[in-house]
Amino acid sequence: MGTISGASHLAAEVNVYLEIHAEKCTGCRICENFCSFHHERAVWPERSRITIIAQSDEGPFVLNVCRQCEDAPCAAACPVEAISLDERTGAWVMDAEECIGCGACVEACPYGAIFVDEELGVALKCDLCGGEPECAAMCPSGAITVLGSSLQSR
Repeated sequence: MGTISGASHLAAEVNVYLEIHAEKCTGCRICENFCSFHHERAVWPERSRITIIAQSDEGPFVLNVCRQCEDAPCAAACPVEAISLDERTGAWVMDAEECIGCGACVEACPYGAIFVDEELGVALKCDLCGGEPECAAMCPSGAITVLGSSLQSR
């Protein structure tokens, strides 16, 4: 109970993906801090690509993050093709230079894992940190683990 694994609907090309164990989450938000630092070079949880949601039906905490869907409804909905498959990691990534901040990807995401940052005017989503997800590396409780092949050994 509480484990989210995207393996059943991942794109065949995904090399690395996150497995979420909500029952292990303590709500410390370290994942949000390290995610935001990785992307923004500052601790800025509002811009974290992973979100902790407290008091849900799935347990005390739910971790919401892009599940790298095989059919990628977010990419299909984007009118400027700003979301594409990273051939190296297999993750669906957002090109901030191309994104127009229209929110079509937000509406298309069945998991609510994408949001538009109003200040930046672009959508933000998990890109698996280029294949080495910071959230999983720093999670002290083991609530986030990385499955698949490591890109460090390449």
